[in-house]
Formats: sequence, structure tokens, C-alpha cells
Amino acid sequence: MEKIVVIGGGFAGLNLVKYLDKDKFEIKLIDRDNFNCFPPLFYQVASSSLASANICFPLRNEIRKYKNVSYHMGHVKNIDVDKKEVTTSYETIPYDRLVIAAGSANNYFGNDSLKEITYGIKTVSQAAHTRDEIIDRLERGAMAKDPERRKQLLSFLVVGGGPAGVEIAGALGEMKKYVIPKEYPDINPDEVKITLIEGSGKLLGAMREKSSANALKYLKELMVDVRLNTLLKSYEDKQVTFADGKKEYWETVIWTAGVKGEPMPGLPEECFARGGRINVDKFNRVAGRDDVMAIGDIACMVSDDYPKGHPQMAQPAIQQGINLAKNLNKGEFVKEFHYKDKGSMATVGKNRAVADLKTMSLSGFIAWFAWMAIHLLSLLGMRNKVTVFMNWVWNYFSNSSSLRLRLIPTRYPLRKHWGD
Repeated sequence: MEKIVVIGGGFAGLNLVKYLDKDKFEIKLIDRDNFNCFPPLFYQVASSSLASANICFPLRNEIRKYKNVSYHMGHVKNIDVDKKEVTTSYETIPYDRLVIAAGSANNYFGNDSLKEITYGIKTVSQAAHTRDEIIDRLERGAMAKDPERRKQLLSFLVVGGGPAGVEIAGALGEMKKYVIPKEYPDINPDEVKITLIEGSGKLLGAMREKSSANALKYLKELMVDVRLNTLLKSYEDKQVTFADGKKEYWETVIWTAGVKGEPMPGLPEECFARGGRINVDKFNRVAGRDDVMAIGDIACMVSDDYPKGHPQMAQPAIQQGINLAKNLNKGEFVKEFHYKDKGSMATVGKNRAVADLKTMSLSGFIAWFAWMAIHLLSLLGMRNKVTVFMNWVWNYFSNSSSLRLRLIPTRYPLRKHWGD
């Protein structure tokens, strides 16, 4: 039986595993986390609207219904395409075919020091950490006696005007407008400074002008200051230096400005495209090989419609996983991948969202309701669907959440193998 190793249990990898013929293949799924998570809702974890467990589902629970499928926890340390082996933190796994679906990571565009001093929402762990720090700033701000220090503590800068940046900025704006007056009476909402910066001239660059304009309007309604054509140059000692040389103090910087392919050590340099993605052909094969493939965010498939590769979103990943499974099941690569664009969405808060469909653009309550329905149906596990729905209903009518908990983990004992 042919052995297929799949790196990554996200949208692409998990859909590939689901559709592969289990009578033909022995499948080993590698992921550093033992769960599948739902990235479009990371910002709700960061803003205390949802708990981490609400948007995660154990991989073993998902694959137990399939025969000849096993899960292996580990961080990929090396890929040897000659020996056909993948080495992780804990073991070396041989393969007949390798599928890389490792997803993407934050892109700091060469300024890697930002990785250690800014907060992110690219993983569920980052989102939970960001939540803890946001709550920490609010609690400390409520206690601060010095007005100037209080304003410093309550300054939040979101870098990046894509969907993730717009959504977390909108969530912070809702906290400023609805939550702080009720739960933090010692804080004047006007003392909370929330700013979103975007390097280009519009928000949601991949969406239509109408949707971009509506997103900008919604953020302003939530008291978020939006600065377009503004680039962050450096961030040191809480001082942000912008590209124009201006310096400002920001206590908390949340980075959503870009993504790159998850590093895959061992692959030949010629395999990689711009942004750390892996070059693939129309069948998702790496460098024309039949035994190594890449799908999802990490794959860069250049075409006339997508000269820079497909957008790094859920739908291309899901569709690539399904298409590759069909080709592998047939035993030959006959069906080229063609992306069917189902549209783009972003939410800015309650009753505020934008959606670009094939023939029209939606905004306001209709777009927000459609966004909720699609994301709810996309979650794994009925329990997660019910829990998320109940949280959303509660938050809608109460403008509050019982999840505003500061859950900073204990430091000791140190886990020396953590993240290896």
C-alpha cells in the first residue's frame, strides 16, 4: 500500500485526507498541534468573544472514522526528497508521496525583530496571548493614577488593513464603544486609542472599492482611527517609527500586515517562490515531481488569472485539497486545478460587514448575517457550532462577554521541547 505523508492539518491537508481513497493509501498526517483550528475566527479569540476551544477540533477525533489514517505530532525539522523521509521533532517518517499543506506564518518583511515584540492573531496560541495582553492593558489602565500613563497603556496599534486587521480593529472598537463604559467605569473611553495603519491607499485591497469604503466607514463609527498610505518602519522601546520619520508611543502593537509560507527546511531552494511559498504546477506538483506536492496557503500556482498565486484563504486551500485527492485516487494527474472564486467577506462588528459576491457587493446587516452563517457552517464539530452560535446570540443582545479572562500560563517548569 502506497504511503502518503501530509504535513499540516488545516483546511487543505484535512480535506485532502478526507477525500483520499483509504483502500489505496496509508496516510500519515503531521502537525505541530493536535487539533484543526478555524483561522477566520482567531480575532474573536483575541477580543474575548470566543474561547480557543470553540474554534478548535481534535485531529484524532476527526480522523478516527477513517481507516489507514494516523496522526503524528511534530514540528518538521527536515525534508529529504532523495531518501523520501520527513524528520520531525520526535521521529523520521518515510513516504512514497509527500503533500505539504503547512499553511502560512506572519511576514515581517525583513524586520524579524518585530516577531518578538508585536502581538499576532495568526495562530490560536497567538490569538489567546493577544487576548491576555489586551485585558492586561485594560486592567492596568483602570488602576493607573497618572492620566498620561493611562493613555499610554490604553494605546493599541493594528498594522495591516486586510481582513484580519480590519476585523480585530473593529472588535477593539466595539470594546471601546460598548464594553468599557459598562465594565471599566474608571476608564474614559476617549482615553482608549485604537488606530489601524495600512500601507496602501485602501482597506481590504483584494475587495471592491465599495466594500473598502464601507469598511472604512464602519471603523470610523466604532471610533477607530484609520491611516492609509502609512508604513511602520521600526518599533523599539514602545516607540513606533513610521516611514515618514514620525515617532509615536504605542503600548500594544498587533501585527496583521502580511503572511508568508511556513518554512520547510530541506526542500531545494529552487522550489520556493516569493514570500516563502512553494512553486507548483497545475496539478500542485512541486518542480514537476510526482512524489512531492504542495497545497493551500504554502502553494504558489501561477496562472493568467493569478500571476502571484492564488489568494491565501480557505477556499483555494479546500478546493486544492479535494482536487489533488481526486488525481491521486485515479493514479494519474489528469485534472488541472482551477479555482472557483466564491467571493470574499470581512466583518467589522455587529451588523457591520462587507461581502463581494460574483455579481454584487453586500454590506451592513445582510453581509454580517451571511458572514455568520457561512462561518458557523464551516466549523468542525456540532458542539463547536452550537457553542459559537450561543455565544454570538448572547454577545449580540448583551454587548458583553463572560470570556474576558486573563489566562496567562505559569512560567515553570520550563518546557524545553516546546516548539522544537
